[in-house]
Amino acid sequence: MLPRLLALLLVALLGLGLPRAATAQDAQTAAAIETVIDSQLDAFNARDVGAAFGFASPMIQRLFGTPGNFGLMVETGYPMVWTNSGARFLDLREIDGRLWQEVLVTDAAGAQHLLDYTMIQTEAGWKIDGVVLVPQPDVGV
Repeated sequence: MLPRLLALLLVALLGLGLPRAATAQDAQTAAAIETVIDSQLDAFNARDVGAAFGFASPMIQRLFGTPGNFGLMVETGYPMVWTNSGARFLDLREIDGRLWQEVLVTDAAGAQHLLDYTMIQTEAGWKIDGVVLVPQPDVGV
């Protein structure tokens, strides 16, 4: 019993496994990340691919090379992002030192899609370093 109590005390002292209180820094980070994603979604709706490309990380920009290549990938691979009617921000999580923002995007037809945005902080601010469409569970027929 004593080793278990010591382990629990150590966990409590180090804050391991326990939720931590949100800080003003956390709120500022979340707001900045939401602004970047919202701005990119708005840019896609306006068909301003150059502006949308500017919200992508340097790695994404190197991968696609030009705003046109990037826009074509989004148009064909992420039509719900290319033409969207809004977004709702869900959980912001840290996984292996990286921030992941869940976003529920509504497409032009009103269908909702869950996407996970990987975010990185650069000298120029927060940038989108990748987007994954989260598969929806199959519902029985």
